[in-house]
Amino acid sequence: MSRIGKQKIEISPSTEVTVVENNVTVKGSLGQLSRTFGSKIVIKKEGNEITLVPANDDSETSGLWGTYAREITNMISGVNKPFERKLIVEGIGYKSEVKGNELVLDLGFSHDVKVQIPQGIKVTAEKNLITISGIDKDLVGQVAAKIRMQKKPEPYKGKGIRYSEEIIKRKQGKKTV
Repeated sequence: MSRIGKQKIEISPSTEVTVVENNVTVKGSLGQLSRTFGSKIVIKKEGNEITLVPANDDSETSGLWGTYAREITNMISGVNKPFERKLIVEGIGYKSEVKGNELVLDLGFSHDVKVQIPQGIKVTAEKNLITISGIDKDLVGQVAAKIRMQKKPEPYKGKGIRYSEEIIKRKQGKKTV
């Protein structure tokens, strides 16, 4: 039994939700999100609440129950208030800037690294802070992970790109005799 899946999902008054079969569309002040879910969970809208009921009783269905509930909750909250991830660029000479629909990173390589910014995502870069925001939580997280993968933080000098809440444990280098 899923504790998250059993709870009813409240729909805020400024949000419009339509459920057709297992296709959920959420409209809010910031935009619209739509997602198709599998048929193992039955999604019902009753008034201003959404309930999820498993179609059968097996381990895969119970795993999807809470996941679907959380995804619908994220869709409802995303169209009202955008999700945001912050990345910190650390290192001497490391720079980032937004040019058009790409993020250009200077990370100590012989060339600049260019990352495409997908539709619906807003990226700002100022000094050593990159802010990624958008209404789709999954897409914001994917873009942040893609940018971080360009230069992961290393534990000896702390150089690289890391999440703002991430803590890098520093290691001591080789000792000289």
